[in-house]
Amino acid sequence: MNVKTWAQALNTMPKLSPSEWRELDVVSRWLIATRASVLFMTFMSAALGGLLAARDAGFDWRAWLVCTLGLVFAHATNNLLNDYTDSRRGIDRDNYYRNQYGVHVLEDGLLNQGQFWIYVAITGGVALALGAWLIWDRSGLALNLMLAGTFFVLFYTWPLKYYGLGEPAVLLVWGPLMVGGTYYIVTGNWTWEVTWLSLLYACGPTSVLFGKHIDKLELDAAKGVRTLPVLLGEPAARRWVQVMLTVQYLGCIALVLSGREHWLLLIVVLNLPAFGRLLKSYQSGKPEQLPAGYPENIWPLWFSAFAFDHTRRFTSLFIAALLLAQLLN
Repeated sequence: MNVKTWAQALNTMPKLSPSEWRELDVVSRWLIATRASVLFMTFMSAALGGLLAARDAGFDWRAWLVCTLGLVFAHATNNLLNDYTDSRRGIDRDNYYRNQYGVHVLEDGLLNQGQFWIYVAITGGVALALGAWLIWDRSGLALNLMLAGTFFVLFYTWPLKYYGLGEPAVLLVWGPLMVGGTYYIVTGNWTWEVTWLSLLYACGPTSVLFGKHIDKLELDAAKGVRTLPVLLGEPAARRWVQVMLTVQYLGCIALVLSGREHWLLLIVVLNLPAFGRLLKSYQSGKPEQLPAGYPENIWPLWFSAFAFDHTRRFTSLFIAALLLAQLLN
């Protein structure tokens, strides 16, 4: 057991040699193989749904915990299937972008096909088992929500991502499906107020995907992967990210001024320095070489790195503000 490696895998995408991989414990391997650092966004979606449920209708710890774990394992399953699909279709071969900033367990030969499918079976099996329990315990829309989630797990990588639908899918999944779905599981109700708030929150995770696809726009275009940034072109895609994240701040201000949210939600403005760095980085194209002072372990991530840093900070402040407001009421 190596807690230090676990923490590293939860915060970055470590680069490992085959010999280093063999020295890892099974938990570290799973965290790296499933790209656990991005699972943070899923956990925060579930946290937001649970928090909104707690302030509206009380809180069911058991239902929330099962739902949260189910979502995290479903996201982890999607990451595994994403790597498999892109590997089989030849997208991740020949030191493609994915291999440059972290390991690809199939392309790097860290797992053989049999071992890889054991990871998928266990991870997906946990997600399905937890989802089945929620359907049995909650009924109602629980089955529909699980079917919708299963659709995105199976078909995000192909065909959705290949035809400019990956980014809208992420907005829907990390917003209404995860936040609204968690709220429904805990309360048994579906509200449009939660739905709209979830979309405001989901602009963050969507910006991370936008940034990732802008980073590898030329490579995607060359391999026939028509992400939304490929279809829009880089300048327009960069502007979309700037607009989405500006909407997050304006939306929070509007919610406070309208009286629908506590003034504590304005805590998100503490993230304006990170927002300023992101706006500046998105004003022009990516540097051709590693800039001085830029972390080597992150490069060649650029647009996605700024978006990820901004989203982690904004989301943490967003959730903290809502939690503090709930405790003070």
